[in-house]
Amino acid sequence: MTTEPRLEHGHSREQIRRRLARGPRVSYLRDLVFGGIDGAVTTFAIVAGVVGADLSSRIVLILGAANLLADGFSMAAANYSSTRTEAEEYAQLRAMEARHIDVVPDGEREEVRQILHAKGFDGDGLDQAVGVITADRERWIDTMMADEHGLQPVAREPLRAALATFAAFVVCGTVPLLPYLFGLAASTVTSTVMTGLTFFAIGSMRSRWSPLPWWRAGLETAAIGLAAAAVAYVVGNLLARL
Repeated sequence: MTTEPRLEHGHSREQIRRRLARGPRVSYLRDLVFGGIDGAVTTFAIVAGVVGADLSSRIVLILGAANLLADGFSMAAANYSSTRTEAEEYAQLRAMEARHIDVVPDGEREEVRQILHAKGFDGDGLDQAVGVITADRERWIDTMMADEHGLQPVAREPLRAALATFAAFVVCGTVPLLPYLFGLAASTVTSTVMTGLTFFAIGSMRSRWSPLPWWRAGLETAAIGLAAAAVAYVVGNLLARL
């Protein structure tokens, strides 16, 4: 006896109606993962580099805290600017398409016709589809944005995206510093284990939009993060010998 696979949502007529009525959900998960990975990697790399140079725990905390605030703010600012740029680009291209529809409607209608023809529409079905799309101005512009420019509306708010990145950077970037902050024994080993687990947890979250299984995404992220830390440790150790 075979069982049907578990689906992410129902497909009855009423379930579909309710889901589409809510509209697409805005997700800041990628901002959280982006900030978390970079925060853990860069802070642990600093910790590993300082330890490799045989400097004191006090120096570890000072440089680590400086990195959390400076790099965290820098990443948040960059994410804010890039997200806002995406929204501005979309708005500019949308205004351009609206202007073209006003000035050369026949040319824009022909663009819709060729787009639909490439999708397999033909004959009376093509004529009808072009008529339906171009009968509504907003629907017409939406079609041009998606099919000509390959762009969808930017739903993420720049400020929220920046705050999500900064928060994740600080939270995950604090993990490598905790053993030194509380004076735990074998701090380097403890910091490595804790940071590796953080990398694994972040990678597991990443699997939500990745085809990789959660454990494989976690191991991949942990391997990348610990490799960066190892490089920093070796460089710090070499500089200490020089």
